[in-house]
Amino acid sequence: MSDFCISLDKVSIFQQDKLVLSDVDFKVKNGEFVYLIGRVGAGKTSMIKTLNAELSLKAGEASISGFSLNNIRKKDVPKLRRKLGIVFQDFQLLNDRTIYDNLLFVLKATGWKGRNEINEKITNVLSKVGLEDKMAKMPHQLSGGEQQRVVIARALLNDPEIILADEPTGNLDPETSNGIMELLFDICANGKAVVMATHNYTLLKKFPARTVKCENGKFTEITDEKQAIDFSELD
Repeated sequence: MSDFCISLDKVSIFQQDKLVLSDVDFKVKNGEFVYLIGRVGAGKTSMIKTLNAELSLKAGEASISGFSLNNIRKKDVPKLRRKLGIVFQDFQLLNDRTIYDNLLFVLKATGWKGRNEINEKITNVLSKVGLEDKMAKMPHQLSGGEQQRVVIARALLNDPEIILADEPTGNLDPETSNGIMELLFDICANGKAVVMATHNYTLLKKFPARTVKCENGKFTEITDEKQAIDFSELD
């Protein structure tokens, strides 16, 4: 079994017909935390959408969690996504149902049937994010930080190998952001790879990890802080 849960070799990433990133070589080990940084529009989200098979791969070789992204069949995309946990900036919770029912919806959609197993799984993931006492609440009754914790709990439901987080602290205050980062690093310490797109330079300094920069259509490893110093001025 490979040490790498993500492997990209000479990949080009497109949004529709526009080339966003070219000649990308990128590997992520099991249990590794990696930041994707760069200006808005530089390709961070496009990279995450490619890894999630939302954008099709048009050039290069890529695999994630044992699935080849080259010509992946439509029927295999849900199987791939069960191995991924996706964390969005804008939560994307169902506002007309409780936290429990938000998580129940995902489990039923991914084939869970036993009521006892479902109850146990929902209690387990909410406990991991410190919200086991909030399952009867509606999303609007929770703070922004609590809602993001629910999103992380949702991402953990199918015990994914990889967490893909797209600006997960973008709408949160600094103190709440710190709590979310501590949670993501704890998840990583338990063996899951985390790939997080951000343009919050403060978080990188406070929670250092391997960093890759999207800039001018290229994907570049950042090996020291001097290389990323202009990052604090990103839009």
